[in-house]
Parts: sequence; C-alpha cells; structure tokens
Amino acid sequence: MKLTTNDLFASHPSFHCPCHSRPRRRRRFHGLHLPINITRKGSSLSIAALSDSDLPSRTAFSRRAILLAPPLLTAAASLFLKPSVSLASEESSSATVTPPTESAAPATAPTPPPPTSVNKEEAITSRIYDATAIGEPMAIGKDKNKVWEKLMNARVVYLGEAEQVPTKDDKELELQIVRNLRKRCVESERQISVALEAFPLDLQDQLNQFMDKRIDGETLKSYVADWPAQRWQEYEPLLTYCRDNGVRLIACGTPLKVLRTVQAEGIRGLSKSERKLYTPPAGSGFISGFSSFSRRSTFDMGLPTQIVPFGPSSYLSAQARVVEDHTMSQVILKAVADGGGTGLLLVVTGATHVEYGSRGTGLPARISRKFPKKNQVVVLLDPERQYLRREGESPVADFLWYSAARPCSRNCFDRAEIARVMNAAGRRRDALPQDIQNGLDLGLVSPEVLQNLFDLEQYPLLSELAQRFQGFRERLLADPKFLNRLAIEEAISITTTLLAQYEKRKENFFEEIDYVITDTVRGSVVDFFTVWLPAPTLSFLSYADETTGPDSIDALRSLLGSIPDNAFQKSLAGRDWTLNLRVAAVVVGGLKLAGVGVVSSFAAVGASNALNVVRKFFKPELVVAQKPKRSPLLKTAMVYGGFLGTSANLRYQIIAGLIEHRISDELSSQPLLVN
Repeated sequence: MKLTTNDLFASHPSFHCPCHSRPRRRRRFHGLHLPINITRKGSSLSIAALSDSDLPSRTAFSRRAILLAPPLLTAAASLFLKPSVSLASEESSSATVTPPTESAAPATAPTPPPPTSVNKEEAITSRIYDATAIGEPMAIGKDKNKVWEKLMNARVVYLGEAEQVPTKDDKELELQIVRNLRKRCVESERQISVALEAFPLDLQDQLNQFMDKRIDGETLKSYVADWPAQRWQEYEPLLTYCRDNGVRLIACGTPLKVLRTVQAEGIRGLSKSERKLYTPPAGSGFISGFSSFSRRSTFDMGLPTQIVPFGPSSYLSAQARVVEDHTMSQVILKAVADGGGTGLLLVVTGATHVEYGSRGTGLPARISRKFPKKNQVVVLLDPERQYLRREGESPVADFLWYSAARPCSRNCFDRAEIARVMNAAGRRRDALPQDIQNGLDLGLVSPEVLQNLFDLEQYPLLSELAQRFQGFRERLLADPKFLNRLAIEEAISITTTLLAQYEKRKENFFEEIDYVITDTVRGSVVDFFTVWLPAPTLSFLSYADETTGPDSIDALRSLLGSIPDNAFQKSLAGRDWTLNLRVAAVVVGGLKLAGVGVVSSFAAVGASNALNVVRKFFKPELVVAQKPKRSPLLKTAMVYGGFLGTSANLRYQIIAGLIEHRISDELSSQPLLVN
C-alpha cells in the first residue's frame, strides 16, 4: 500500500463552514409610490397624481398639495434625533466618569480612539475561532485582545494558507495580521520578520535588494517567472507593505530545481551536497517516514504501524514534503536566532505544513525539538472545514481565521456571549420562536440580534407582533424602526391622497366620498406592500430542509428562500448572495409589486364601478348630471401593476438597500445625516 499525502493528513467527518458577519441596519425614509409631477407657483408647490375615477381622456394627474409634509418631517426629525441626543449625552456622561488620576488627562484622552478603531476593524473584517476547544471550534467574540496577546507572546506564528485552490482572501488576511502585529511590535520595540514559502531561499539576495529599493517590483517579478500573473498580484500588496514599513522579508522555500528532482527521482536523485542541505540527517525521525498522528489511533487512520523507509517504490510526493519541511525549518531556526531573544517571525506557508502543530509532522514538530512548543502558534486561514475535536486529540491549529468575504454557515458567533445575553434577560431557549431556536442551534444568531429581540419585548405591541407574525419579526430584527417608517409612509400617503381628492372634487367631495374612500384604501394598501416587500429581513429558516409539499414546490420554495428581499442588502450569516441572486431579487420583487398593483387596481376599480351602479340605482338624476366615464378595468390594472413592478420597485430597492445599508454606513459618524 502506497503512502499518500492525503492519507497522511486524513481527518474525521467535518462540516463545511466558510465564514461571514452580520451587517448593521440603518434608518431610511421612503418616497411616495405614485408617479407625481411637481409644479411651482410662487412659493407654493403642487403635485399631480393618478386616480381611478378620473376620466380616461384626461392625461393630467390630479394635484396634491403636501401641506402636512413640514410638520410630519419636523416630528419625525425630533423623534429620531431624541435617541441620538440621549445617546450622545450618555457617552459624554460616561466619559466624565473617568477619574482624573493624572494632571495630563486631557492630553492623553485622544489616545484611546486608535485602539478602538483597530478593534472595530478587526471585528468587521475577520472572524476568529479557538480550535483548541473540545468539540466544535469556539467562535471568539468582539474582544480579540486575547488572540493578539497570544500571537505577541509567541516567537514564531505560522499562517497556513490554502494550497490546492489559492484564494485572494488569504492574502488579505495575511496583510491584515502583519499590519496589526507590526503596530504592536513597534510599540513593544520588537523586531518583526515575514518568511515566505513562495520564494525559494536562493532568491534571498533579490528580496534584500527589493527591501533596499535597489530593484522595483517588476524586476522582482521577473525572478518568479514560473508564477501565474494572478499570484503576483495577490502577493504584491504584502511585499510592498513590508518594504515600506521595514518588515524584513525572508525566503524559506525549497529551490525549484531541487524540488523537481525529488518529485521525479526521489531523494536519491540529489547530490551529496544537496542532500546535506535539503534533507534531514539520518536518525532524526523524519527521513525514515511518517508516524501516525496522535490525534487518531492507527486503526482509525488506516495507516500501517511500521515505519515505511524511502525506497525506489516510495511515494515521491511524500519525499518532496520531507525536503520542503526540512528546508523551511532550517531557515526558520536561523531567522529566529538572528532576531535575538525578542524577535517575532511570521511564516506564510501551506496549511498542510503546519497542521496539528508540534503533534503533527510539519514545521512546528521539527522546530519543537530545538525550540519551546509554547513559543509557536498555528493559524489556519480560511479553512474550508472545521473539525470536531474529541478529548485526548490534538487540535488542528490554535486559531481558525476567516475573512469577511467568506460566508459563515455554522457556528458564526460566540456561544458564551449568547448564553450571557440569555441569562441576563432571564429567558429560556425553548420559549423562543422556532426560527430563532434553529438559528441558535446553528450558531447563526448574533448576540446583537438576540438582544434586539429582547428589547422589542419591552413594548407590548411590538412584542405581540414579533411573537405571532414571523414576517414582522424578521423585519423588526433587521430594522427595529421598521414600524415607525411604515407609519410615516402611510400617514403621508393618506394625507396627500385626501388633499388631492378634495382639490379635485371641491364641493362634491362628500357626495363622492365612496370614490375617495376606494382611492385612499387602494393607495394605503399599495404603500404598505411597497414598504413591506423590499424591506431587509433576518430569517433563520432553512427552506431546503422543509419537505411539506411536492418536489417541484419544495424546489421553488428553496429557490425563493435563497433570494434576498433586497438586491443591495448586505450578506447575512449563513447566506452567500451572488450577483445572479441579487438580480433575481429585483425581478422577483418587481413581480410581487406588480401583482399587488394588479390586484389592488381590480379591487379599487371594481369597487368604484359597483358603487356607481348602486348610486345609479338610488340617485339616477345625479349620475345623469355627472355622466362619469369609468376607467377600463383591465387597462388600469396592467398600467398600475407595470408602474409598481418597475419604477416603484427600483426606487424602493435603492432606498431600502443602497441608501440604508451602504451610504448610511459611511455617514454613521454624523447622527443628523443618519437620522
């Protein structure tokens, strides 16, 4: 039986967990759903709007004077500004509580914001798991100081990146980690270096020239002509940052010629001088072969207990791995010695070279014989799988570090923090709604979302809506001010509709009150759905797992469940919304609003025609005097449905998603603009 690399690193069953984080929700205001033409006369404004009871020959819309807009906007501004003002007062009061222990307190006050901004950036752009926990890896909360402290206490930090399918996300994480560790090393007056497996050690002189700015990036790129163009683009930001900030670059990879010789002929194909440089000495325990991992028994691993010596029939890739690990370990030991007793070395290499740390067969295990184990930390970047660790098994790494670009499908938040929120509220999991329980079981519910749910229960109306109606709960969790905006939208719609109807009918307003009511109700219903449908939601239901109907219906429900409610909504935990799904959100949302427009038009025009028949029966003389011409039922429904499905849908998609979730984040430091 041939010993393969995959056999060496076989692992137990796992679950897929690419990672991601929950977006913040902002306040938004909606516009009116009807098409309007604004005209100005002196200092007054008037708008024209369509009414179902208008004559078909009239192409001009009835005018609506927005008389109540200033009072409504003033009330809304005061309503929304009050929490901001109170929040600012709380922040200012909390700031004054700090005891003035030093006379230079005002001068040192501005210094805390930089660490806060760093922590905020870390929380947004990455997600970290403690892989040493028993069971599934434990998600680390917002406070990542313990992670940075452990990295800073180490002498060697291994960053294991993807090998089979390299990803740009790994390079972004590497740059983020190097940048943060450099800042801390500068504060503690420590030297920091970065060793790159991607550069063979015979290119160290070229790296030194690049660091000294004697050659530029294009010249350095010419020395790695075997690289794909995309690979250089991914490494270039890290190389440039290290050069500009004095972070030493170390080439630790095996020369390409030596590696190809071993892959083709084995270690026996190397010369004596090359064997001395690139292979471990006899008796070291690594050249003879690989022993079984301590994390699994030999029977579970399916590996032979005997040590398999290298021979003509040995698997050549395993020999190449030995050469790579030995070469890098020698470079790392030399770099640590050159860095003195306090230097920090970051090693960027493949994940399989550092898995299981000192208990494995890679770099940490080789170096641990000459270097304390506690001074080595292994970090795996964006691993595709997470492993359940059993008692007595070695952890695959110290930390699993994911970028924000990776969507998280399980175990996305700190369960200990979730438990603290539950205990503080005095709630039990079985008393929560079923979808929230499912989200907690999967680790998809963040502490902030759970706290928002408990905050809503302080208000009887909101609590009743959130408990009884899933649609309201999903929207209130995504935006606690959803009902406020819905009420403002309805107030503006009803007010402007009544004003426009009164301006049009004048003295006949009360005589034709039936037409006024039908138009007002139609506008109110349409406004409700125009705000409701494109509103962002937080849902933790898995449509793919439901099998309550035929296969075709289940497939349709699964497809609709995977489409976001808003095309511009930020991706949520457990969801990966591609460009195609976001385009589908616009199409599906347009179809929904078009259906609302058609149904409401049929109902409104049908009711108007029915009222006209009743009026004709009871007061025929009034109908003869007015001679109204009714709007075509089908034509009105199609036109109105088309308008809602296109113009209104696009406008509300932009307002609810782009302005709220994108632009408002940029203005988060300006409370007045956000409100």
